[in-house]
Amino acid sequence: MAQGCLKCLKYTMCVANFLCFMCGAVVLGFGVYLMVNFKLATLTPSLASFSLANMLLISGIVITCVSFLGFLGALKENRCLLLTFFMLLFFLMLVELAAACLLLMHEDKLGEWLEKDLSEGLNKAKGKTANTTEVLSEWDLLQSTFNCCGLNNVSDWGNKVPQSCCEKCDIPKPVYRAEGCLPRMKRWFGDNFLTTGISVIVLCIIEVLGMCFAMTLFCHISRSGLGYKL
Repeated sequence: MAQGCLKCLKYTMCVANFLCFMCGAVVLGFGVYLMVNFKLATLTPSLASFSLANMLLISGIVITCVSFLGFLGALKENRCLLLTFFMLLFFLMLVELAAACLLLMHEDKLGEWLEKDLSEGLNKAKGKTANTTEVLSEWDLLQSTFNCCGLNNVSDWGNKVPQSCCEKCDIPKPVYRAEGCLPRMKRWFGDNFLTTGISVIVLCIIEVLGMCFAMTLFCHISRSGLGYKL
């Protein structure tokens, strides 16, 4: 009976890690796609290295590597791989919890920094020459996604208002979106705060379950004397 439960646990862990590996590969591919097709750098100039594309790329690499270790460790019943998988999951959970605490503690300062950095990014974007043949810029993407224009309103663009600000551009006097992107983004983050918190909690629960599964298999292999099975 115990052997059957452990076999079930082993293959459940293999399937779960395989699914995580596939999800990580999708995230990695999407990050590469954004990096190639979108120049996401002028939105927040001071954090150009931490653009959405780079973050997705790093997340995809981490997810694929960790899930591969878990899959291989469970499949081969390798104590070294299972222990490494356990330690990586524990470290990732600590990083996530620390990041969540810092965001909650410095929420106001982050809002002020975001406004200042977006203002800097918009001023740099205004200096670029508009060209419809170029790849959609990050500001065009932001304004189209949030249905907004400029930082606070259309006047932020001066006389260089991009087409992504238009609600109706095919008339002599174009109609622009009235609301700026900063209040839209603040409202969006406020509306999705609970969803984000629940997602972090669910992710932590999944990681704890992964650690429990890995440690259970590790202890069983140690007791059975199978050693570092390859």
